[in-house]
Amino acid sequence: MSKTIFEEMGGTYVQQGDYYLPCLSLSEEKQKPVGVWGQRHLRYIKEHKRAFYTNLLTSCKLNSYLADIDEQAEEMFSRLVKQLAEKENVTEKLKAENQMEWVRKMNNIRNKAMETVNTEMIFY
Repeated sequence: MSKTIFEEMGGTYVQQGDYYLPCLSLSEEKQKPVGVWGQRHLRYIKEHKRAFYTNLLTSCKLNSYLADIDEQAEEMFSRLVKQLAEKENVTEKLKAENQMEWVRKMNNIRNKAMETVNTEMIFY
C-alpha cells in the first residue's frame, strides 16, 4: 500500500474503532506575557471577529499577535499621555502647587489617551 501525503510528511495514524485517524497536534508557541491591552483585544476578536481569532489560534500565532498589540498599545498610550500633558501644561510645578488640580487634569488626560488607544488599536 502506498503512503499517503500525510505519512510522507512524517505523520502517523492511530486506530479508533474501525477508523484510522491522523495524530494531529499544534506546534508549541513560545508564550509571551500579554497585558491589559492584549486581553481587551482578545475579548474583542473572540466576540466580533471569530474567523480571524480561529485562524490565529490554529496557526499558533495568537499569543505573539496579542503580545505585539499589547506592546504597541502601551507605547501609544504612554506617548499620548506625555503629549497631552505637555499640550495642556500639566507640569511638576502644578503638581507641587495644587495637587488636586494636577490629579484632575492627569485623570482627564489618561482617559482621553485610553479612549484613543481603544478606538484606534483595540476595537478596530
